[in-house]
Amino acid sequence: MNLLAAEPNEQLAQISNYLIYSAMAVYVLAFCAYIAEWTFGSRSKVARTAAALTKKSGADDAVPAQSGGVSVRAKAAEGGTAVLEKPAPPKTPKIVTRSGSGKRGDLPDGPGAAAGDQQGDMYGRIAVSMTVLAFLLHFAGVLTRSLSVQRAPWGNMYEFSTAFSMVAVAGYLGFLIAKKNVRWMGLPLVTTVLLDLGLAVTVLYTDSDQLVPALHSYWLWIHVSLAIICGALLYLGAVGSLLYLFRDSYETKLLGGGKPGAVGTSILERLPSAASLDKFAYRINATVFPFWTFTIVAGAIWAGDAWGRYWGWDPKEVWSFITWVAYACYLHARATAGWKGRKAAYLALLAFACFLFNYYGVNIFFNGKHSYAGV
Repeated sequence: MNLLAAEPNEQLAQISNYLIYSAMAVYVLAFCAYIAEWTFGSRSKVARTAAALTKKSGADDAVPAQSGGVSVRAKAAEGGTAVLEKPAPPKTPKIVTRSGSGKRGDLPDGPGAAAGDQQGDMYGRIAVSMTVLAFLLHFAGVLTRSLSVQRAPWGNMYEFSTAFSMVAVAGYLGFLIAKKNVRWMGLPLVTTVLLDLGLAVTVLYTDSDQLVPALHSYWLWIHVSLAIICGALLYLGAVGSLLYLFRDSYETKLLGGGKPGAVGTSILERLPSAASLDKFAYRINATVFPFWTFTIVAGAIWAGDAWGRYWGWDPKEVWSFITWVAYACYLHARATAGWKGRKAAYLALLAFACFLFNYYGVNIFFNGKHSYAGV
């Protein structure tokens, strides 16, 4: 029996739809819990105090204390206490090649959305629990969609979108399981997942059906699944780059003697430092880039099997290559003097924008051999 030619199971397809809607409902509960975590979490002054002390230490180090040859260095230690130290001997300047905030001292990460508050932490734990439950329903919905047509569940834009957001949530939960400090990402993640699923079930929805003959290949599991995984992880990196820009502006204003607004301060002081966000985004993008490269190579091999040519300048192929070039430029810029921090973050966001256009723009506005959007 040819499984690829099997008739769609409408009952399973309906169950898949119910599971996706159920997942959306639970994601809404998780969204509310993340909002409560940020709202009821203590407005800690940890990051603000540390930034102020760091600024003060720069002035103190420039003019050593005259009493007993001891200078005061305010370090960002817990409690913000100043540490008395003897003047250190001159050191050889350290060359920093991958720092996103080389213009300032090392600042501590913020205390997180809950800000060390017991009530805020309770809401945060509820939010993560709701996210896990929503992910399980989401995964079940994608799986039953696959079973309804007995193929990979990413044959059109609706299926790709639901799988994409599912993998993004899986990546976030994976970081949490690895005990990485990423709970600050929960709110923007769940927000965009809800937007993605809402768009999928309204504008992009397509009834379950079989694929066109060109897609009847095991490369569908390799090429498209890699594209989904890479895109979902690149999304997490893009969130880190975007938040880095906000946190960097906050730190710059604070160290310059400015006074950020109350709302911005309440949010930004709880995030990781700009340097930590920059490092987080860079590590994700650098790790994913080789897999994105293989995704393009796998697509070329599949095109050779399906259409008899490896490269034909199809719009999807062109924009996949543009996305690859954009991320290659970003990684190259990170190792080039003068392209660190904000400039590199802008380039990373531009690269991810190319990925989004490759998915939405090319599928909707261009006709080509990859026109399997279903809308």
